[in-house]
Amino acid sequence: MEDRILRKLFLGFIQIHILHHAMEHPIYGVWMLDELKEHGYEMSAGTLYPILHNMESDGLLLKEERNVDGKVRKYYSATDKGEIILEQARDKAFELFKEIKD
Repeated sequence: MEDRILRKLFLGFIQIHILHHAMEHPIYGVWMLDELKEHGYEMSAGTLYPILHNMESDGLLLKEERNVDGKVRKYYSATDKGEIILEQARDKAFELFKEIKD
C-alpha cells in the first residue's frame, strides 16, 4: 500500500522533473528514464511513456519524431504552457520545501 501511495505522490515530482529538462533541451524516453533513475525514481518505460503522452495531451509537451540510426525516436520539448506551469510548480515546491525542511 505504501508503494502505491508514494507513486501517486511522486508523480507530481516526476512531471516537474520532466518539464524542467524539457525546458533545457528536447528529451526522449530512455534518456529521461536514466535521468530519473539518477534521482532515485525507479520506473519502467511502461510507466513513463503514458506520463509523457498525458503531458503532451495536456499541452505541456510538444512531440517531434526524429530518425536516429534508422529508428524513429520521439523527442519532447516543453511548450509555452509547460513553461508557465513549471514556473508555478517551482514557486509552490519552494514554499513547501521551506515549510517542511525542518
